[in-house]
Amino acid sequence: CDDYRQGALMGDLCEDLCVTQKVVYQRCLYYDKGKKVILADWQGRSIILKSKRENFTSYERFHMLDERETHDIPDVDLLFFVAQEVKSMLGLELHNSTVPQLWIKHLKQRKKRFSRAELASMWSLLQQEEYVFFQLLQDISKHALQVIGSCGHFYAVDYLLAGNAWTQNIFSLEEITGSSSVYSDSRLRWQAISNIALSFLDMIRHFDDDFSYRLHLCDIKPENFAIRRDLTVVAIDVDMAFFEPKMRDILEQYCTNDEDCNFFDCFSKCNLKTNKCSAERLNNNLQVICDKIFRHWFLQNLIGSRVSLALQIQLQQAVQRCAEPSKDDLVNKKFSQILISELYSLLQAGQKELRGEEK
Repeated sequence: CDDYRQGALMGDLCEDLCVTQKVVYQRCLYYDKGKKVILADWQGRSIILKSKRENFTSYERFHMLDERETHDIPDVDLLFFVAQEVKSMLGLELHNSTVPQLWIKHLKQRKKRFSRAELASMWSLLQQEEYVFFQLLQDISKHALQVIGSCGHFYAVDYLLAGNAWTQNIFSLEEITGSSSVYSDSRLRWQAISNIALSFLDMIRHFDDDFSYRLHLCDIKPENFAIRRDLTVVAIDVDMAFFEPKMRDILEQYCTNDEDCNFFDCFSKCNLKTNKCSAERLNNNLQVICDKIFRHWFLQNLIGSRVSLALQIQLQQAVQRCAEPSKDDLVNKKFSQILISELYSLLQAGQKELRGEEK
């Protein structure tokens, strides 16, 4: 706020944060090596303020501001530098049809040039992979957080209930659904869990097929996902999410054994002749989600007696095969598609059984 009052930074949340004080600090959720994640209240709405680095001055300056006045910087130059920054960060080639979410939309809404403070603030945001990722997916993915504003190097997203590996159902079903009976009623619990599982499968298909490149999630754990009221799964921490070009660059490293080719939840294989890891990921998002999330639900009899035993066994077998595929399964490129369809069918069959029971 001192920087804002001195005219060093700008943003559509700065006034509410620093002047009217409509953005009220609640508590710090995460702080490590400069990265801050803060819970705040904004006029009765819970939001998260995030920044990769603690101070505005910690970010690299937009060097064009040192060379000329802002009114001398053509729009085409701004767009070029945005595209270059995104290419370096995410490995994506951006065209004018993609850049709008990051910059052009601001240009079209203005009749005058950006101020130095606005350009400096935007440049600090563009140096944060997660912010760029969320902005790119802003209007095309229901499985990514929406950016609702910013002030300098801090940007705001909605607060959603994240998962927790230590709770029985991973996600707090009672808080999400607003019903205390969801824990005591095995039918309601199964319906909620199966709907969340179906949303995970939708997200996997979406990240695999709906972009120019496949999106790889390399840090899959309950805490990195949240659930909306309609039980849609949302990726809320994407520091370890990479599109295919960047993923290949990360994996293709020097190695002496296969373990050297493991990058968090993204695995590759070591070629001992060249001592280089394969650029192609060996496992996939589906396998890791089955291993780290679906196992917890469907291999521990959380389903309850309301769903037939035969269906429970089929679902458990499918989840087990998904989490620990055989070598033959791994080389079968259609294996994931087949397994997603099988899991879909089994989950929907369970819901149909419960609807029949209600009648």
